[in-house]
Amino acid sequence: MQKIIKIETNGFGLYEFTKEVVKFAAEANQKVGLLNLFVRHTSCSLLIQENADPDVQKDLMEFFSRLVPQNMSWVRHILEGADDMPAHIKSALTNVSISIPLADSKPMLGTWQGIFLFEHRHYPHSREIIMHITA
Repeated sequence: MQKIIKIETNGFGLYEFTKEVVKFAAEANQKVGLLNLFVRHTSCSLLIQENADPDVQKDLMEFFSRLVPQNMSWVRHILEGADDMPAHIKSALTNVSISIPLADSKPMLGTWQGIFLFEHRHYPHSREIIMHITA
């Protein structure tokens, strides 16, 4: 089973979509399998991260902003704005694809784990994520 979902972002940040993934897995009714998530873009990424304390998300965003700041003097790719190449670098450091085992038609996430789109651009974007389940 496969489905494409869209997430509208408001700029740099973490956007949780765990509920959509859980619903998709339940609808697929695959008792045991592997769920793969793939984002079709090069300036955002996917994360499994704590979803209980919002400070975790703030600290991650702060870390990546410090690790890869905008306006680095050596960057050549500036055609789409000062945030574009830093977004590509952040995407390269994280993941555009993640896999999660399924049991009883549910993703086997830990108690505090959520699934997030990590938007690395500073302006709104429409992002597509492919959800795919194999037995």
